[in-house]
Amino acid sequence: MNHQDSLFKKSNFKRIGEFNSLSPEIFKAFVSFEKLALAEGKLTAKFKELIAIAIAHTTGCPYCIEAHVKQAKKHGVSKEEMAESIMVATALKAGSAMAHGVNALNAYDGTEDDELFRASYINRLGEFTQLSGDAFKAFGSFDQKALKAGILSSKEKELIAVAVAHTTGCPYCIDIHTKAAKKAAATKEELAESIMVATALKAGSALAHGVNALVAFDE
Repeated sequence: MNHQDSLFKKSNFKRIGEFNSLSPEIFKAFVSFEKLALAEGKLTAKFKELIAIAIAHTTGCPYCIEAHVKQAKKHGVSKEEMAESIMVATALKAGSAMAHGVNALNAYDGTEDDELFRASYINRLGEFTQLSGDAFKAFGSFDQKALKAGILSSKEKELIAVAVAHTTGCPYCIDIHTKAAKKAAATKEELAESIMVATALKAGSALAHGVNALVAFDE
């Protein structure tokens, strides 16, 4: 495979430091923010890396997956914990599409309401039982199992879910999983820290892909 055909190489990520020369002030500000977002706080550094892994799978950034799995391993994260965080990410990414199905129902039915997002719209989700029963039930079963306490607690899984919901941009998911996290005894400070990790990782995904831009520019 020639250089031009290979769009993702681990070695390309070494070029990230070039942004320190190309856009020093902004690059340093981001690095500072990312460091603070992933530092030990109300949430442990270990758990923040589990959130980071989940987010990296929703942004689909192979550089971020590589970097944060290695960091998580250094913090003592097991392969089983990693797998559970990925399953939560998978459930929430799929769940975002499913939840927006209520908007599709409104659009199909010609709902006249000018408001595109109402918490009450989620009540229409059950209609998919009749419209696509087997698939909807299978998704519901997967979602329930992914969020059920395992090696990670319900509280931890709900905090991961809240973080992922902020990267999928699903208002229904944010509402539902924030309430579920609160019910599982998560504090507002813990919630805020999980959102900060999500923010750092979503921004970090864009920056990490910048090395692809550098490679493309130089060809």
